Amino acid sequence: MRTMKIFFCITIVMALAAFILIAANNRKEEEPAPVKSDDHHSSPANQQFIPLKRVSRFLAEQKNPRAADHCNKDNDVCYDEEGQQSTCCNNKCVNLTSDSRYCGACKNKCHYTHTCCNGECVDLSFDKRHCGICFNKCITRDFCLYGMCDYA
Repeated sequence: MRTMKIFFCITIVMALAAFILIAANNRKEEEPAPVKSDDHHSSPANQQFIPLKRVSRFLAEQKNPRAADHCNKDNDVCYDEEGQQSTCCNNKCVNLTSDSRYCGACKNKCHYTHTCCNGECVDLSFDKRHCGICFNKCITRDFCLYGMCDYA
């Protein structure tokens, strides 16, 4: 029991030491470094600072929701860009035969366990025509279970 208490105390001390080191290291990285300029007469207020740590623009990114393919119900735009199977839905070019959000028709979303095969929402775990993957037919009298033909 005494060794458990000693081990627990050592673990707590190591965790606190690691936390203090990480906090001190982060504080050093956040301080910006001044940029040296050729102009010796510039005031400190005019100097630019460059942060040491690279800033991510992921959260600051502003996407335009209308900046899709701009097909605007014109299927010729989608045909030229995507190919023969592409159609315009919600101002975007989508493939109605394989896209699970637009399966067979615009805004026809497949359920969570289903997949879009040739414009039809199918359950790959139990469908004899699409067992495991699209267009994998089970032999006659076989059944599809858990994505395998004639399981067990």
